[in-house]
Amino acid sequence: SSQVSLEFVDVDKEPLKARQYDVQSYGTVIFEYEDRIERVVSDEEQALTNALIKVIEGEELRVYFVQGHDERTPNGNERDDYGGLTEALQRDNLIVDTVVLAQTGEVPSAASVVVVAGPTTDYLPGEIDALREYLEQGGKALFLIAPADDPAATSQPNLISFIAEWGIELSSDVVVDVSGVGQLLGTDATVPVAATYPVHPITEDFALLTAFPLARSVSPSSNGAGDRVAQTFIETSARSWAETDLAELEAGEVQMDEDDIPGPISIGAAVAVTVERPDTPEPVGEDTTSADPAADDAEEDGDDLPTPEARVAVVGDSDFAANGSLGIQGNRDLALNTLNWLAQQENLISVRPRQPEDRRITLTADEQLRITWLSLLMIPAAVIGAGLFTWWRRR
Repeated sequence: SSQVSLEFVDVDKEPLKARQYDVQSYGTVIFEYEDRIERVVSDEEQALTNALIKVIEGEELRVYFVQGHDERTPNGNERDDYGGLTEALQRDNLIVDTVVLAQTGEVPSAASVVVVAGPTTDYLPGEIDALREYLEQGGKALFLIAPADDPAATSQPNLISFIAEWGIELSSDVVVDVSGVGQLLGTDATVPVAATYPVHPITEDFALLTAFPLARSVSPSSNGAGDRVAQTFIETSARSWAETDLAELEAGEVQMDEDDIPGPISIGAAVAVTVERPDTPEPVGEDTTSADPAADDAEEDGDDLPTPEARVAVVGDSDFAANGSLGIQGNRDLALNTLNWLAQQENLISVRPRQPEDRRITLTADEQLRITWLSLLMIPAAVIGAGLFTWWRRR
């Protein structure tokens, strides 16, 4: 390509060049663009791609996880923490940080995406105002709002009403899935599974199973919210429903009643809204031509910049992206695709190679039962039988 030049350098024969680019080890790949340089000591496709994107964009994207309401922590290694997702985001050139809106009163200006992951209490009006101002200026936010574990628990009216302003409704229910697909993952009916996905940039060419432990329905508002028209991007199978009687579900009665909503059930929705850039008034009667031609060219280039968008994605579950569930089939890829879409990094939306440390084996319930009988009865019986046969032959 005329836009890319490739050069191989022997650092032993050209030590000055190696010192110029601060090469410390063999196999280092250097990406140079304008006045920016990125170094990669790896031959993995994703590492090379991310370095190339980073050197071209020239800016760091930050994901802020909101804290203060018992949300999931992005840096922990416990089952309910998001440490695994944080590591994956860092491989996608996204820096992860935290913010307590009750203390700052505003979303940090460096935020590329704000994540509200599994709060157990409602947000204060001042925190809602901070989120509203951030989004109306073209911000991006991901809300992972699971149903309450206790049917008698208080709702989150401030947060749910704010999300409704963006054309997305959260219902007070629990999605039940009796399709049997969940048996492939060793789950029960309270863990809905998605196998096919509505058309959306987040799930383009995405065909992996995803599981959502204890999820609620999330759907686009029937009449929208002005120009904020959301789209479903995750839905369960036709053999699922939204259980409205949570007390009945807690008692272990998994049965669809006439008050329940039949599937498929939407459990994830997203909306993108164009935000107009503020116009800068020109001084009347003055020559607006700059003495610096480069500055004039920059202004002209600014006219060609894409109009910024506010983007919001809502999923009715906060467990699917936690350490305990991130390794299930497509959960990790779906979480990363959602965050990359929010950050407007559509070029990183893909199905990524599975990490070598994830050695999970997926078995059906029938396969698990066969392995149990094989290990507890058949193998010991075969060993005992072989011993008895040998003893009989020797006699």
